[in-house]
Amino acid sequence: MKKRSSGILLHPTSLPSPYGIGDLGPAAYEFVDFLARTGQGYWQILPLTPTDTETGNSPYSSASAFACNPLLISPELLAKDGLLERAAIEPPVQFSPGIVDYEAVTQYKTSLIDTAFTRWRQADDEDFDRFCGENASWLEDYALFTALKEYRGGLPWNLWPAGLRDREPEALAGVRKDLADRILRLMFIQYIFNRQWSALKGHCLDRGIQIIGDLPIYVSYDSADTWAHPEIFDLGQDGTPRTVAGVPPDYFSATGQLWGNPVYDWATLSRDGFAWWVQRMGHILKLVDMVRVDHFRGLVAFWEVSAGAKTALEGHWVNAPFDDLFRTLLRYYPDLPVIAEDLGVITPDVTEAMHRYGFPGMKILLFAFGEDNPMHPYLPHNFEENCVVYTGTHDNNTALGWFREDITPEDKGRLFAYLGREVPAEEVPEALARLAMASVARLAVLPMQDVLGLDSAALMNRPSRKDGNWKWRLMPGEMTVKEQWLRELTKIYGRA
Repeated sequence: MKKRSSGILLHPTSLPSPYGIGDLGPAAYEFVDFLARTGQGYWQILPLTPTDTETGNSPYSSASAFACNPLLISPELLAKDGLLERAAIEPPVQFSPGIVDYEAVTQYKTSLIDTAFTRWRQADDEDFDRFCGENASWLEDYALFTALKEYRGGLPWNLWPAGLRDREPEALAGVRKDLADRILRLMFIQYIFNRQWSALKGHCLDRGIQIIGDLPIYVSYDSADTWAHPEIFDLGQDGTPRTVAGVPPDYFSATGQLWGNPVYDWATLSRDGFAWWVQRMGHILKLVDMVRVDHFRGLVAFWEVSAGAKTALEGHWVNAPFDDLFRTLLRYYPDLPVIAEDLGVITPDVTEAMHRYGFPGMKILLFAFGEDNPMHPYLPHNFEENCVVYTGTHDNNTALGWFREDITPEDKGRLFAYLGREVPAEEVPEALARLAMASVARLAVLPMQDVLGLDSAALMNRPSRKDGNWKWRLMPGEMTVKEQWLRELTKIYGRA
């Protein structure tokens, strides 16, 4: 992030397609071309990891920190590669063009992938062996875990028979043989995703677009990572967590947030030279060009809560070996392209750590007008150059929804005073976008919903709600509605 630039936040699931969910097919290429035509330099996405209807389809709650989401595989590209007949990819039902129906999409794409897998098995594919070799550190464990979870009726891994739970070699050898077809199919899915993603990333490179990925620092308990590497988490002898992650009380919640993810055993990780973290960072940097580290502060000090606690009130801060970890990562990846998600209550040690390594933080304009403080760090005149400014994020209301539903009269007065004029609701997204683009922040990122001026019906995630999230999609033809405006805005403020 060496020069002034801008980009768009849009997860691939939100792209238009006739298959019920955005994918890596034609619309993704059209979106990259749209970014290039409007002078953007970045495409920011959410985690690419697998989602599950049981966990609300959240990309932040996944069965793997390494695997990618099979729902993003493009049927059109499968047909182009000869793995499906063209007639087979005509959707048998009319999917809604504006939202994702995850259950229907999962059923439909599972059937297509099964057909593609059957046809693929009849061919000799040397690239598959190469892919498996390059990803051996996680791929087989993920495939075995997922096959076992299906075989065990979806039970979490700590409730499996002891031999499987504890990864006893004899027990694993037996199920590898019994589940060989399932395991191969799961590895095939990851191979196909990688092939389609690599082609799309190459198209981004050709168009001068860099991809910003997203790395949640914690993993889910019921995941391949925790099962395969229990020693790097704070687990008991039976595999259940002794302590879990969360955040303390703040102005959003009087009792804090109890996430339930297992916390890391940093002493074990340190003794092993942070090998798992080195592998994880290397893996995501193959997929993307820059990494937004979600809950960055947890790598400096984390809020630890005893397992079984009812709320996060019972937790306490524990220091993490931040400098040792990042000195190690920088030895492997000298130009470590990290954006630190530093939202919420951030203590001075976190800010100092970011400055020490030159990691840019985030500024959110929707949060800038909630108090009468001309020195508020999210007001553009207080920005340092090395930061990333957003109108809002995937966890916030859209700019229009915020102005119509969330803003107080006092906040509205401060917003108008800062803009120097009163603006109607429909003009608020453009006004905030202009503030972001005009600021000194080296990178400005606009959610696609704010580019289009959409209301709260286009919300991606409501953190307080378990179901109904991650569903919003662009309508066909909607992508380019504000193309000329975005191109001119980007040029005016020197970000093209």
